[in-house]
Amino acid sequence: MVLNFGEKTMKEIIIKKNEAGQRFDKFLAKYMSQAPKSFFYKMLRKKNITLNGKKAAGNEILELNDTVRLFLSDETIQKFSGTIQQSPGDPDWILAHAGKEPSIIYEDESTIFLNKPAGMLSQKAKPDDISMVEHLIAYLLNSGQISKEELRTFHPSVCNRLDRNTSGLIAAGKTLQALQQLSEMFRDRSLKKYYLCLVRGKVSSDSHISGYLKKDPRTNRVTVSRTPSAAASPIETEYHIIKQTKDVTLLEVHLITGKTHQIRAHLASIGHPIAGDYKYGNRAFNETLKKEYGLSSQLLHAYRLNFPKCGGDLSLLSGKELQAPLPPLFQKICQEKGVI
Repeated sequence: MVLNFGEKTMKEIIIKKNEAGQRFDKFLAKYMSQAPKSFFYKMLRKKNITLNGKKAAGNEILELNDTVRLFLSDETIQKFSGTIQQSPGDPDWILAHAGKEPSIIYEDESTIFLNKPAGMLSQKAKPDDISMVEHLIAYLLNSGQISKEELRTFHPSVCNRLDRNTSGLIAAGKTLQALQQLSEMFRDRSLKKYYLCLVRGKVSSDSHISGYLKKDPRTNRVTVSRTPSAAASPIETEYHIIKQTKDVTLLEVHLITGKTHQIRAHLASIGHPIAGDYKYGNRAFNETLKKEYGLSSQLLHAYRLNFPKCGGDLSLLSGKELQAPLPPLFQKICQEKGVI
C-alpha cells in the first residue's frame, strides 16, 4: 500500500512468512540495501520508519503480519534500494538474461529440485554471471510464485553446489525456512547424495575410501593424500560397481563428505580418473572420447538424493527419493561402451 503525504509517501509493508523471524534492522538493510545503518536508526528515532504504528529501536524480531510503514519519498526509497538503474541481480535484469525454464525434477510449495546441465554454474562467481540461481528466480517470477517486491528481502537460492561441468540434482528453497532446513541437511549429512560416473579402467571391487584433501585457491586444484597434513580436510567416498568392461567402469558413488572436487580427485588418486575430466584425468583417454563423441566435460552426474524423516516445510520430502536422468551424451557413451 502506498499513500501520499505531501512530498513524502507512506509505504506499508506487511511481513510475510519469509520475512518473519529476523531482526527489524536486518530486514530494513535488505529492503534498502544501499542505505547506511545510520540512516535507518535516524529514521527510526524520528518515526519516519515505524513498526505496527509505533516507534521502534530496530532490534525487534519481526512476526508474521507485522506492519512496517516507511514515511519516505519515492526517490529516497528508490535511491537506497538500488532500483533506479537496472543492474545484475535486479529482477528485471534476471528476467531479461535468464529466460530459459530449468529442468524440474520435483517441486512443492517450499522446495524445488532442478537437473543442472553440465557447463552451467550452480551460483554466480561474478556479478553478471547467469547461474542456476538466476534461472530459478526467473522461473519463480514468471510463474507468479514470488514478486519483485518480495525479492528485496528474500532471495530463493540453491542449497548445494556442483562443479560447472558436473550435471545433476540441485536442491533449492523457495521459502526461508525450507532453505535453512535443506542447507542443514547437506551440512549434517542426513541427506544422502549419490552420483554416477564413468571412470577409466576396470575397478577391482566396491570400496569405502578415506583420505585427506587440500585445496590450492590459486590454481583451484585439490590434492588427495592418505596421511593428514596442515590445512587438509578428511574426506570419505564410497563407491559401488554398476557394470564394467576391461576399459571402463560405471560407478555409483556415495559422497559422504562434500569437499571441492572430492569425487574427481579421490578417484583419480586411486588410478581411476573420470572420463572427460581434464583437471584430474588422463589426457589420452579424454582426447579419445572427445574425438569419438565430442565430449568436453567430465561424466559425473549427481543423480540421486535420499531424504530422512523430516517435518516443517520439508514434510512432503520425508523419506522420499529423487532421481535425475542422465544427460543424453553421458547415456550414449555408457551404452556404446557396454556398461548400461
